[in-house]
Amino acid sequence: QVQLVESGGGVVPAGGSASLSCAASGRTFSYYGMGWFRQAPGKERDFVATIDTSGRSTGYADSVKGRFTISRDNAKNTVYLRMNNLKPEDTAVYYCAQSRDSSKYGPFDYWGQGTQVTVSS
Repeated sequence: QVQLVESGGGVVPAGGSASLSCAASGRTFSYYGMGWFRQAPGKERDFVATIDTSGRSTGYADSVKGRFTISRDNAKNTVYLRMNNLKPEDTAVYYCAQSRDSSKYGPFDYWGQGTQVTVSS
């Protein structure tokens, strides 16, 4: 059974930084693409970032490009999201997700429970 557990959310001032972690278990982590998504109140869940199995290929939503960095440590079964220069519009529940296969583009079959990030203006 795949489990994804996010951590690291909280309240951050605008312009500040935060780091999220997602610990995975249940199957061989290094075989699967990983992604981060977010959902703001009253809005649909949106793509944020994705990473391939090796960690060498990444992709970002235009809204976070240049500010957020996705990375992974296959030895620790963990994917990370480093967020810099945070803006109030980054406020959302952030979810990590694991791809059905090695593709970093999904589909994403497994999801964490989410962690709240609130950016105060």
